[in-house]
Amino acid sequence: MYIEKTFAQKLRTFLTFAALPLFAFTIVLVIPFLVGVFLSFTDWNGIQAIDSFDYNWIGLTNFTQALNDPTYMSTLGMTVAYVISVVIFTNVIGFLVAVLVTSNLPARNFFRAAFFVPNLIGGVILGFIWQFIFSTFLTRVGDILGIPALQFSWLVETDKAFIALVIVGVWQLSGYMMLIYIAGLVNIPDEVIEAARIDGANTVQQMTQIKIPLMVQAFTISIFLTLRNSFMVFDVNLSLTRGGPFRSTEMATLHIYNESFISQHFGPAQAQAIILFAIVAVVATTQVLISKRLESRSL
Repeated sequence: MYIEKTFAQKLRTFLTFAALPLFAFTIVLVIPFLVGVFLSFTDWNGIQAIDSFDYNWIGLTNFTQALNDPTYMSTLGMTVAYVISVVIFTNVIGFLVAVLVTSNLPARNFFRAAFFVPNLIGGVILGFIWQFIFSTFLTRVGDILGIPALQFSWLVETDKAFIALVIVGVWQLSGYMMLIYIAGLVNIPDEVIEAARIDGANTVQQMTQIKIPLMVQAFTISIFLTLRNSFMVFDVNLSLTRGGPFRSTEMATLHIYNESFISQHFGPAQAQAIILFAIVAVVATTQVLISKRLESRSL
């Protein structure tokens, strides 16, 4: 027999299970975000104590300055190019690997673990590992095999350093997306695949007409996570290239960090961070809404 809980019982249940996480979320994320929004309208330089009120309210000046800053706009363009590259390659590779390791491949569990391992490595450590690979290992291979493209480090060439950053980003994220696509593939009922096979559908038709439409939810989650992680890339960018050479790989988050903590331009940097947040929020929300419509059509 179902007994409806009173408001006091519901409140007690909420406080038991959700109060501590909500408190931590508020302290760690919500309050700093609101303080950052406030400081973006001031000329605070990041040095004086906030409670000393040794700063002035300047309105939208920081936002105007940010939008008129050619360096910041250049980093935004570079970030968008990085996001597009990483989202496409990560999801394509993650999906193809998921299809591979859910087939009758020998030692498929080993390959699942091997592809997922890069996601467990911290971004800073990952950047230093690949810095060694690009600067030492690959150049040595290029000298031994006589491959001109590998005889010089990609990290010191403006056109190849961006490619190197994309490679590392895709290598790190593909394994995690693979797990999401594996979950989508294994949740497809065997009866549906068997019925399609009996009706004469070949492997490609099964994939394009049955499996992919039934996996739209997995694509929604994977693309959303890839978008978020790509826009917010910082640790790999810092440890691998530091934005160089000549700022050719400086992503928006690294530029904001340099503006606030290196150049002590905290107000403009906060405005740049708010603009980046707005862009990410709009892009991610649009992606989720479009994906949800596709989900409803596939049902």
